[in-house]
Amino acid sequence: MQSFILFIVIVFALITTAILFFAIGKIIFGSRTFLQKFSTKPILNRRQENPILEPACTNVWEADAVFNPAALYDNNEVHLLYRALGPEGISRIGYAKGNDGICFPFRLPYPVYTFAPKHKQFSRDRLRYNPQLYASGGGWGGCEDPRIVKIENRIFMTFSAFEGWHSMRIGMTHISVEDFRKQRWNWSPAIYISPADRTHKNWVLFPEKINGKYTLLTGITPHIQIEQYNTIDDFERRAASIQSIYMQKSGGISSWEETVRGAGPPPIKTDSGWLLFYHGHDKENPDKYKLGAILLDIDDPRKVLYRSKKPLLSPDEWYENEGKPGVVYASGAIVKDGELFIYYGGGDRVTCTAHAPLADILKKLACNKNKIFISEPLTTR
Repeated sequence: MQSFILFIVIVFALITTAILFFAIGKIIFGSRTFLQKFSTKPILNRRQENPILEPACTNVWEADAVFNPAALYDNNEVHLLYRALGPEGISRIGYAKGNDGICFPFRLPYPVYTFAPKHKQFSRDRLRYNPQLYASGGGWGGCEDPRIVKIENRIFMTFSAFEGWHSMRIGMTHISVEDFRKQRWNWSPAIYISPADRTHKNWVLFPEKINGKYTLLTGITPHIQIEQYNTIDDFERRAASIQSIYMQKSGGISSWEETVRGAGPPPIKTDSGWLLFYHGHDKENPDKYKLGAILLDIDDPRKVLYRSKKPLLSPDEWYENEGKPGVVYASGAIVKDGELFIYYGGGDRVTCTAHAPLADILKKLACNKNKIFISEPLTTR
């Protein structure tokens, strides 16, 4: 009899503890977030070394923030081109490299690219880094959020050319592979590939020509927006007619992507299709950037084959909530020995990475039965 009573007491204590545990978690985190933390295994695994790059107080141009990196795996090395901010609030591009994709012991003490604005209409009294105002990641002008791809014998870098809120466009420059490897920063003169008088961000080039043409992704919603160009010169000549906008309501399949801000890293070619990561917000956390994924048809990237029903990465760690709280902004990705590495800015201040086997990512996407096929006409310019 005493054993039975003891058993009942233990069961009651366990149930009471569980109820209190989830009640406290609901109050602190919110019910959905709390349950996700304890019931799901993250698809992307953060590195314990995060942040992998932090501001360098010895270099004034990158003393306040180093974040939103482009990434390239080339010649058995991982290269990062990251956005850097100093106290004057001008964004420049810094460079670091390493071998394992995690540690970047080589880092140049000077910027490797600086954008010279064509419209010098800055308000000089506001040219400073201000993490409270966050005009654009805390800065007031320059080259922001680079993405890079290698196409044939050249490396192309696209970036947000920010000259104040009167002008936010997509800029593009390129450099030979040989010069890039030898750190001879002979970038071509920058051109605008997006139209004036509109706000544009998050455009990405595919890392190879499709049907013999340079292929540019300019938007994700309400359908995949693709532009194709015969030559490099065509980018600037034809840019004025592109209509896509910076942020749109999602045409997706789940509530977490109520609003889509645009593409993350350039698409990654896989045996299953083009793997594209993108940023979105949900209704419950409209101020938090989250990262999702879609798989595009390899021959016709207008077609979305699969779309993630849940975010693959959310701003849960301390380094994603300092600076500007609630931001994971991925702009670089590589595949090394079958492992996918995502490089992202945490809190608009530091550079971080998360990883997973590429096969696992594709398997997770393939489990989503919601297939979306787009029949919009492909635009060739």
